[in-house]
Amino acid sequence: MAGSGKKTEEVYRWLMAYIDENKFSGNLRLPSENALCRRLDMSRETVRAALDRMAQEGLVRRVKGSGTYINKEIALSRELGIGSAPLKIGLILQGQDTNANSELLEGIKSVLPADQVDLRVFFTDNKFSNERSCLQAVVHQNFQGFIIDGVKASLLNPNLDCYKEIYRRHIPVIFYNNYYKNLRCPRVIVNDTECADRLIGLLIERGHRHIAGIFVYDNYQSIEKFQGTAAAMQKRGVEFQDDYIKWCVSNEAHDQRFARFIDRFLKGLPKYTAIVCCNYMIYRLVRRVLEEQGKRVPEDCSLVCFDYSGPDWEAEGITCSVHQGRQMGRLVATQLMTMIERRDCDDKNYTYVMKPKIYEGTSIRTL
Repeated sequence: MAGSGKKTEEVYRWLMAYIDENKFSGNLRLPSENALCRRLDMSRETVRAALDRMAQEGLVRRVKGSGTYINKEIALSRELGIGSAPLKIGLILQGQDTNANSELLEGIKSVLPADQVDLRVFFTDNKFSNERSCLQAVVHQNFQGFIIDGVKASLLNPNLDCYKEIYRRHIPVIFYNNYYKNLRCPRVIVNDTECADRLIGLLIERGHRHIAGIFVYDNYQSIEKFQGTAAAMQKRGVEFQDDYIKWCVSNEAHDQRFARFIDRFLKGLPKYTAIVCCNYMIYRLVRRVLEEQGKRVPEDCSLVCFDYSGPDWEAEGITCSVHQGRQMGRLVATQLMTMIERRDCDDKNYTYVMKPKIYEGTSIRTL
């Protein structure tokens, strides 16, 4: 029951963010229950429980045969006042990894008490258009600061003008994970180059030379992981082969249908003994593909994973870098509060690079 309650809370928070994003627009209809189940990978019972709670609070109304709609009057009245907290902080998430988001949020809340900070959560779904709509809406709503996970950060962002307007208004912004190099904002990130060196080093120490990798090319984190992987191989005299790398976009990594492309990629390789997964979601897809191919880990294929955000890395036995969501949340909230107190918007030693947390499991076979 405790786990069920936590999942219901996750859906509730996602829906609250959806309402915050849409209450100023003409789109007042919520996604259908089926769409929410697919989007959030939750059961119908969990989604329905969250919707029931929102209906009881008057935030949504159900129209038989039509759908569930935002109660705009209630949503706007929440915005207009009436919180007693002296600070209003915006948290803008990609929203695709619920495990990572939950841990990050817990860390942030441990630093920003509810009686002192009104924390508003928004989701971009890693889309530029959603990020723009969100930034255009919140810039005029008297926020004192923002914590942001950048959208497709390795690409040229079309929303830099929105960030420049926030900067002009002297509102502090701090990024975590993904950030925009064109901006002077601080960030809290993990040293992914060091992380790659340690993970790939473990594979090579066990005799692996034919190493495949699956990376996201529109995610700045993943680019650094790839660069670190290539450098770790070259440093140890292992030939880097382009054909052994599979690239994808962020949304594919969160789509179960991407499994068939992974299957085709692996079957097309002449020989591989290990696979590097650039995040937890890709790892889950790779495990599924290997099982369908009848391959065992580590007997037939060794695996390592960056940013394992599930709570079960020890039970899973996966050699990985453990996602440090709570610690990152605490750090990013602490740095932002200092910026607000000092009225700083530029990066004056607020950037923090975290050391990776490596867990050595049983997923690497010694050749």
